Amino acid sequence: MAAVNNGDKPHVICIPSPFQSHIKAMLKLAKLLHHKGFHVTFVNTEYNHSRFLKARGPNCLDGLPDFRFETIPDGLPPLDNTDASQSILSMCEAIRKNLMLAPFLSLVAKLNNTNAASSSDVAVPPVTCIVSDGFRVSPFQLIHALMDRGLTPLKDASYVTNGYLDTVIDWIPGMKEICLKDLPSYIQTTDPNDIPFNFCMEATERALKASAIILHTFDALEQDLLNALTSIFPFVYSIGPLQLLLNKTSKKDESESIGYNLWKEESECLKWLDSKEPGSVIYVNFGSIAVMTQKQVEELGWGLVNSHHDFLWIIRPDLVIGDESDSAFLSPELVQEIEERGLIVGWCPQEEVLNHRSVGGFMTHCGWNSAIESLSAGVPMICWPFFGDQLTNCRYICTEWEVGLEIGGDVKRDKVEKVVRELMEGERGQKLKSKAMEWRDLAEKATASDGSSTLSFNNLVNKMLVSMGG
Repeated sequence: MAAVNNGDKPHVICIPSPFQSHIKAMLKLAKLLHHKGFHVTFVNTEYNHSRFLKARGPNCLDGLPDFRFETIPDGLPPLDNTDASQSILSMCEAIRKNLMLAPFLSLVAKLNNTNAASSSDVAVPPVTCIVSDGFRVSPFQLIHALMDRGLTPLKDASYVTNGYLDTVIDWIPGMKEICLKDLPSYIQTTDPNDIPFNFCMEATERALKASAIILHTFDALEQDLLNALTSIFPFVYSIGPLQLLLNKTSKKDESESIGYNLWKEESECLKWLDSKEPGSVIYVNFGSIAVMTQKQVEELGWGLVNSHHDFLWIIRPDLVIGDESDSAFLSPELVQEIEERGLIVGWCPQEEVLNHRSVGGFMTHCGWNSAIESLSAGVPMICWPFFGDQLTNCRYICTEWEVGLEIGGDVKRDKVEKVVRELMEGERGQKLKSKAMEWRDLAEKATASDGSSTLSFNNLVNKMLVSMGG
């Protein structure tokens, strides 16, 4: 498909949920649209904008004449620790209360006033499309359906432990033999006014009113679910994995240099990986939001050490509850053992790490970006989900896609050691690796020139152009 002529460009505003993984995925989509000739305005919150500048340098978001960055306030009080992610609860409530809506509408009005919006010689075209991001919303008004059947909210807290969550749900289109415990964690609330519960319900309702729904997945990965979704909502576009689509763009441009991470990447870990044998390293990263207790980190650390496998462990500055240091909470004995075969860094370029020849497994929180990136690299996973859709992703990783092992329950060092050994040296681990390589090949196929994701992305672009009369 040909790129759009520069003379009369469509102008897309991309506004992600203000969290690391959402920003990263949206930036990739913005770059793909830029490759197709769109003028892009990417909107960050002021808080995250300042974090980008701190992590990547004062000029990292200078942008291009036709790929610009803007900011809006989020309405939340500032944090003492500027290396920390903001509270999900606080951010969900800020979005529900429309604290960012008025600043965003003012920004759109400014962008539509070419003279006011343009600080350079390049004219800013009128806004023609807004791509807005939400959390991975539940399909088919799922929360309402669960409420109508009396399955959520839970009657009381005992329902979490009395086996109730093992109830099989066999009526969700495209999802087979799934249990309540496998659904996103917000359905386990006992409070009908719970913030995440209502936020996700409202997000689903809003998403179904959009002109199109864009999903970071590919057809072969979630065929049944996509078939069911498109049967009730025709304009669904599965365009993943986004990085593989970017890798295959025939025309590179300056937007490729724009980075994604809110923490400084410690790229020296790649040199450390260079010194290791192929497939010998377990990569450990629990994403940008999950937090742990000091005890959990200590048990995890001893489990990794006792597995006798090399490991790269990401401990971001705000990972441990009540502690901002990346090592102060580790016992001296554990630190000494880690020095023998492990490396701890605060953050890293994850996709480069996953695609490194020495990485043989990924211990993950099962965030969607991490799952897609691991599948794209052909790397099997050890799953330790914390909340939200991570529980559902874990179930699919381990059961449907057969590329992962779940730690499960209260994580202790013996359990960590056992599951790492099983993945890295056991017969089952070999089968998971083989399956992961199959998914990698299918992801590559989906993003080939005639692949399902490439065709879907081109159809999306055509729809965006038609909607503006282009």
